[in-house]
Amino acid sequence: MTTGIETFEFQVEARQLLQLMIHSIYSNKDVFLRELISNASDALDKLRLESLRDGNLEADTSDLHIAIEVDKEQRTLTVRDNGIGMSHEEVVQLIGTIANSGTAKFLQELKESKDAAASQDLIGQFGVGFYSSFMVADGVTLLTRRAGESQGTRWESSGEGTYTIAPADDAPQGTAVTLRLKPEDTEDALYDYASPWKIREIVKRYSDFITWPIRMAVEAAPKAAVEDTDNGESADDAAGDAAPEVETVNSMKALWARSKDEVTDDEYHEFYKHISHDWNNPLETIRMQAEGTFEYQSLLFIPSHAPQDLYMRDRKRGVQLYVKRVFIMDDCEALMPEYLRFVKGVVDAADLSLNVSREALQQDRQIQLMRRRLVKKVLSTVKDLMADAPERYTTFWKEFGGVLKEGLLGDFENRETILDLCSFATTRDAEEPTTLRQYVERMKEGQEHIYFMTGESRSIVESSPHMEAFRDKGFEVLVLTDPIDELWVDAVPEFDGKPLRSIAKGQVDLDTDGEKDEEAEAERERQKQDFADLLSWMTATLSDSVKEVRLSSRLTTSPACIVGDTHDVTPALQNIYKAMGQELPEVKRILELNPTHPLVSGLRTAHGERKDDAGLAETAELLHGMALLAEGGELTDPARFIKLVAGRLEKTL
Repeated sequence: MTTGIETFEFQVEARQLLQLMIHSIYSNKDVFLRELISNASDALDKLRLESLRDGNLEADTSDLHIAIEVDKEQRTLTVRDNGIGMSHEEVVQLIGTIANSGTAKFLQELKESKDAAASQDLIGQFGVGFYSSFMVADGVTLLTRRAGESQGTRWESSGEGTYTIAPADDAPQGTAVTLRLKPEDTEDALYDYASPWKIREIVKRYSDFITWPIRMAVEAAPKAAVEDTDNGESADDAAGDAAPEVETVNSMKALWARSKDEVTDDEYHEFYKHISHDWNNPLETIRMQAEGTFEYQSLLFIPSHAPQDLYMRDRKRGVQLYVKRVFIMDDCEALMPEYLRFVKGVVDAADLSLNVSREALQQDRQIQLMRRRLVKKVLSTVKDLMADAPERYTTFWKEFGGVLKEGLLGDFENRETILDLCSFATTRDAEEPTTLRQYVERMKEGQEHIYFMTGESRSIVESSPHMEAFRDKGFEVLVLTDPIDELWVDAVPEFDGKPLRSIAKGQVDLDTDGEKDEEAEAERERQKQDFADLLSWMTATLSDSVKEVRLSSRLTTSPACIVGDTHDVTPALQNIYKAMGQELPEVKRILELNPTHPLVSGLRTAHGERKDDAGLAETAELLHGMALLAEGGELTDPARFIKLVAGRLEKTL
């Protein structure tokens, strides 16, 4: 059904975003054309894929290409493709509603960024490259018709307050974006984009590798001004009447198919930006070629910054699948595991079906073989960074370390390799992280375990009572603060023959890691006997909250702490499952007492003298609450705890 012209207002955030992009974001305005060509290339890829999947699709795929048209007199520039196109609904969703849920966050981060590089990174992450057109144009018109549909749509805006959407009966298949160019202003790096030579220069620099032909009309070369003796017409006149020639201005050579010596780093970087829509250069480029019974080529990239959607459920992994240079699918999940979802690039296979489905790929033996080799190549590349380029490895770990550790949960084949690539904060040095291998090399003589503690932050872990004896005796402890750490430490039992041990779980006896101290052992036995009655009474008194009250060997200054049994689920892990909608059974934990603390020894004496004193039960309750708060936990009844504390303070006045 045909409808009339609809006028919409940009929301305040969208207007701010456009103004920022137009006036203050880009130092190099040439990139607008790269974005438009990249979008056109994607549209052609999608049409090729759709036509393979749907044999009934009424679409012309005989001459898929991108056309660039320049009108010097009208000062317009058009980028046209005959790809998949967009329906009216898609125009509204993808083009008309720039003020989506991510815009506010984008604006906030944009204002907080201090340099142009960071700003361009944000642009790429939020996928608003189309709007870079307004840097060079006073107005933009988008004419589009989705393949297989009869009705087209026209979208227009000056980038100010409003935009219009209207039906277009004359729209050809695909999308055409026409810019009404601003006057040239070289001082503002605004060049003459109605000049064919400038357009050719930009295409060669940014889009030469596009696998579709990019065509452009070029003026015929002028001929010498000689007289034609047969008809009296000069060669200049003949040249003036000659129609412009249309030529393909990009080489269309797939970078992954070219010799490594033929491709520059700049070309790799531009290709990465094309497939990832990232505005930064990649951290690392990975080439791979397999020959023999099963041939394929791959060109992969490790980004230098984590994308905004890295931890979102609807994220895309970013590896494209080609078969004999023909694009098959974007976001091919079968080629790269979830924990390497940040890797971008292409894989070009020689022997797969052109109409293979995602479901079939999951079971395809060749795909599985490719996946195994690609994973090992990516991990070996990170290992090389670790050994040969520590600064770049540090950048990698800062951006993607939390994601890589997810592989410890499911990739059993590469678990040891991943463990070797991990870096962890440690109590040894507040600034310098450590690998597990470095930790093992520094272990005290006779030490049997790799000690760690999980927590929300380093400050919480370091101030925890659990850390006291380890700090006092000089044992190094790994400080694990990523949410994923709560999961993988239970899945990985040991490294290099050394068991991993949480200092907040189970019994801790640091003397077992060195020589036995017989005097200390005898003292502990005496304490167990002296405190036996108190421990039994407190276990019964606090039975609703704890499973046991016992003496601690991990405390030196605090009166008490809460610990879990060796195989108990931690409170943090319970919260993670709860956030995912999975409620776990309640786990009662253990209250450990420091027998040398005056509060604990005083409670033992008071309990021995007046077992029936109701105030002693309140003291036990306060001890438990203090231990919970000390580890950053939550009280079950904060109001009652405050009342008890206030009552005790009142008696001291």
